[in-house]
Amino acid sequence: MGLLSRFQRNNATDPASDSNTHATVTDSHTRKGPLVMNMSQRPTFRQWIRVTWLDLVTMVIMGVIGLGVYEAHPAASRSFPIYFQNGEIVYPQFAYPMRNEIVPIWLATFLAIMVPIAVFLICQIRVRSFWDLNNAIIGLVYALITAAVFQVFLKWLIGGLRPHFLAVCKPSVPAVTAQETGNGLRQIMYDRRVCTGDQKQIDDSLESFPSGHSTAAFAGFVFLSLYLNAKLKVWSNYHPAMWKLIAIYAPILGATLIAGALTIDEYHNWYDCLAGAMIGTMMAFSAYRMVYASIWDWRTNHIPLNRAVPFNGTGIELEHPVFTRQAGWGGAGGRSGGEKQVAGHGLQGGPIANEDYGQGQTSGVIRKPLGGTENHARADLDNMV
Repeated sequence: MGLLSRFQRNNATDPASDSNTHATVTDSHTRKGPLVMNMSQRPTFRQWIRVTWLDLVTMVIMGVIGLGVYEAHPAASRSFPIYFQNGEIVYPQFAYPMRNEIVPIWLATFLAIMVPIAVFLICQIRVRSFWDLNNAIIGLVYALITAAVFQVFLKWLIGGLRPHFLAVCKPSVPAVTAQETGNGLRQIMYDRRVCTGDQKQIDDSLESFPSGHSTAAFAGFVFLSLYLNAKLKVWSNYHPAMWKLIAIYAPILGATLIAGALTIDEYHNWYDCLAGAMIGTMMAFSAYRMVYASIWDWRTNHIPLNRAVPFNGTGIELEHPVFTRQAGWGGAGGRSGGEKQVAGHGLQGGPIANEDYGQGQTSGVIRKPLGGTENHARADLDNMV
């Protein structure tokens, strides 16, 4: 009887362990459905491909589409005036000389990719999470590719005149005539047919809006700023050091300098740069929220999301992947934020245990998740963004 009872106990199913299916890798031969990865362990390359292949294919497709649109001739046929009847240039803001770019597009893209990735890798000195690094890089690529494709479609279909357009166009129109030879009212409007310059340069000078440099810079560096805020807990539940504030705004400064340089070398108008910055920022916010549990909620914005399991805010998996060690964050034993923070992924629903997130919580009592429905997020996390 003793041996039989012991055998039954050892082979009994633990309901609690069944509810935490996010901590095991689903056997594809015995269960159909998405592969559920253990977020606290590094997967094999085959497992990583299985959960990431669709994103990789999508990235390649979107990259090919974006490159094809980028290489296409401008779709819009713009009309523009050149001279008044007295020979004065109508729009001198489009008559700047063509200069070399201060920051070429390849360099802006390189910086927007490599600087954030370098920071992600440095943060792993303390974070030490494969899935945090994976989500950070994947999210960065989400932001950069979607922003790039978004802006090349706008360039192609809408476009605009660059500040050096007339210098590149080299219009063959007499400066002073008794009778205008264009079209529109009083025949003062012309199109690219009057241009005698290099056709490739003319194509490029008709696609000023929005700025691709600004789009790439803000997509990459705003994403990096959000990541640093989450890992350093700058806007959090304690008073951080000033260097952390500088750290999260340094990427914004870098993106702004790249965009501003375009108005110095006369490659873009200020509104082109503003539009690019807005597109890049929007994509950075969208991409970050796709791969992390929140953006502004300091309790959870550092937690990378699982692809197959909804985030319910309970459990202890990946509760502490942060860089800072202040105020109890990133402490041993999975404790974070004064031992009162929301934990990582878990299938057990329920409210956040111990809703008191004020300062000075040093009781040392580790909260326990409350039970609840399995596949639904907590109603009291409506403040997450």
